[in-house]
Amino acid sequence: MSLANLMMQARDPHTLGRFWTEALGLTVLADEPAWFRGRLSLGAGAFLDVCIEPVATPPALDQRLHLDLLGGPRQAEIVERLIGLGARRLDIGQHDVPWVVLADPDGHPFCVMEERAAYRSTGPIAALVLECGEPHREAAGYAALSGWVPAEGVAPATLRHPAGVGPLLEFTPQRRPKDRQNRTHLDIRPDPGGPDQAALVALARDLGAAPVTADWAYGHPWVVLQDLSGNEFCVLADGE
Repeated sequence: MSLANLMMQARDPHTLGRFWTEALGLTVLADEPAWFRGRLSLGAGAFLDVCIEPVATPPALDQRLHLDLLGGPRQAEIVERLIGLGARRLDIGQHDVPWVVLADPDGHPFCVMEERAAYRSTGPIAALVLECGEPHREAAGYAALSGWVPAEGVAPATLRHPAGVGPLLEFTPQRRPKDRQNRTHLDIRPDPGGPDQAALVALARDLGAAPVTADWAYGHPWVVLQDLSGNEFCVLADGE
C-alpha cells in the first residue's frame, strides 16, 4: 500500500492544474476541463499524484490539509515566482511569522516556509500538514494504512515515505472541530502483493475510521472514509 494521491477540488481544475504544474514541476498525466492529474516524482521510484476535480464553490480559508512549500534561503524569490504564476498573498490572521501565506488561483491557502533543517531534502513540497484531534494516534493510523514511517520533524507527529524521500506528512492539533467536507484529502492505493482494497478498508475500520454516509461518497470504485478527526480519505480500487 502507499499514499498515492493528493486530491484537491477547484472551480476550474484546468487552471489550478496548470498553476501547480508550474509551481511543483509536475508531469501532466491528464488535463481536461473537469479533471487534472499531475505526478510529482519523489525519487527512489516513489511519486505523489496531484489530482483536481471540479466543485462549484470557493474554498474556505481554514483548510485542514494544506501544503507547505520549500522556501529556505530562496523563500522571497519563490514567493515572487508563485505570485507571478497566479498566487496571491493571504492574511488568515497569521500575524508575524517567518513563513509566507499565499492562496493559489482557486483560493486554497498554502505556505512557503523559511529555512528548516527537516525540509532540506524534501523537494518542492516540504510538508503536507493535516489538522487532527489526536496527532500521535492519527499518525499511527496513517502509518499502518500507507506504509509511511515516523520521521523527525517540527510537528507533534510526522511521517515520511520509507525511502526517506519527498514531503513530510505532519499531524498538527486542530484549531476547531471539523464542520464541513475537506476540499483537499489523501488517497491510499493498494499495491500488488500487499493488502487489497477490502483488507485496507477493514484495517482502517479497525483503527477507528468510519465510512462517509453522504450521497456524494457512493457510486465510485474507491471507498470514502473519515479518520478519527473526521478528515476524509479514500482507499482506491485494486489496480487503480
